[in-house]
Amino acid sequence: MLFSELNLPAALAQGLQDVEYIDMTLVQAASLPTILGGGDVIAQAHTGSGKTAAFALGLLAAVEASVSTVQGLVLCPTRELADQVSREIRRLARAIPNIKVLTLCGGVSLRPQLASLKHLPHIVVGTPGRIQELMEKQVLPLATVKVLVLDEADRMLDMGFADTIELVVNAVPGERQTLLFSATIPAEIRAISRRLQREPLDVSIEDAETRPQIDQLFFKAEAEHKLAALRALLLHHKPESAVVFCNTRHEVRSVEAYLAQNDFAVLALHGELDQREREEMLVRFANRSCTVLVASDVAARGLDIADLALVVNYELAGDADTHLHRVGRTGRAGRSGLALSLCSSRESGRLRAIGDASETPLQWGTLPAAVGQPLPAPFVTLVVDAGRQDKLRPGDLLGALTGGAGLASSAVGKIDTFATRTYVAIARDAVAQARSGLRAGKIKGRNFRVRELAI
Repeated sequence: MLFSELNLPAALAQGLQDVEYIDMTLVQAASLPTILGGGDVIAQAHTGSGKTAAFALGLLAAVEASVSTVQGLVLCPTRELADQVSREIRRLARAIPNIKVLTLCGGVSLRPQLASLKHLPHIVVGTPGRIQELMEKQVLPLATVKVLVLDEADRMLDMGFADTIELVVNAVPGERQTLLFSATIPAEIRAISRRLQREPLDVSIEDAETRPQIDQLFFKAEAEHKLAALRALLLHHKPESAVVFCNTRHEVRSVEAYLAQNDFAVLALHGELDQREREEMLVRFANRSCTVLVASDVAARGLDIADLALVVNYELAGDADTHLHRVGRTGRAGRSGLALSLCSSRESGRLRAIGDASETPLQWGTLPAAVGQPLPAPFVTLVVDAGRQDKLRPGDLLGALTGGAGLASSAVGKIDTFATRTYVAIARDAVAQARSGLRAGKIKGRNFRVRELAI
């Protein structure tokens, strides 16, 4: 089906055209007619299947921009996923005037969020804990919510948010639309659906088009040999981008340090980072300013890298569902992917659990020799200390780089704009020219501080 076949408001149709969304994915084709008709939906779909755009269109179609109340609420398990969802909603809403989308997550100061809530948004995207906190402060009224979305509901339950979700749901009207999306739908999710939804359309996308095409290999490696084994696998496969999963912050730090000493372009993502640090790690990994991201499970959901080549489980996950979430970062939207797991004898119980949950027998590989040198990251990230609050748009920065700074457009990579900062990926051999050009010239007639984020 084509998006043009849907009965969408003109501004939403224009937004889809602007982002070049033409053909619907399977989950969109199956769910959107019901969503746009105001019906409830429970959908099982893998990450990368297009589910975010499906519920984003439903939210935007239901919102009355002229009414300054909270009309849509999306609950997400992590800050990363909430940021990703907010970005997608804003992309699709670009042709709708005066739509306000607000992201409310923990781990950052309450003060700016409280200031933003003085003028209520139309759509709130957030994590359950922070939403509950703002409700208790009586600054986030939810009595006007028309559409409630639970995104990656299984993960929210895994993280212990069941009671918080109940509190939030009790604060929104009973007469509402409820959309529930989940990578897996165990009995607990079915129970939530029965309590919260009214005769929902049940969508399960297991078609080969959307099923992850992931090759998995397991390797025997005792704890004392895992660092060398990891290095050998990365040198052998030479991925343009890889995520290495560890179970603890200590292991994340030690693995990052080892890979850095061995000349890999590596960054680490774990729970002790503040919000800006986390954003910068994810921005640099997504824009290919580093090739390896070492992460704890806090990053297993919400990590949105379209062409992630490789996932490595340095340590096996504690349960089969978490293992599935980890390897699901690769092989998105029908693309092929590769997941490698290092297994020590002490992890035999975890290995059995993964094997029992697998539809096919586990495949074992032989560790290769550690030969060659790591691939350098193709880009370097520059930070401009100005963003949306300064009315700085990506096109303004691109124009300054390809105009006054004299860079070829091919030397400019991904541009990410935040409230007070803008990140731009520059080809490694053009960084000096870009930095000096921006510092010597002006962007939109103004001078802004420019600095480099070194690995």
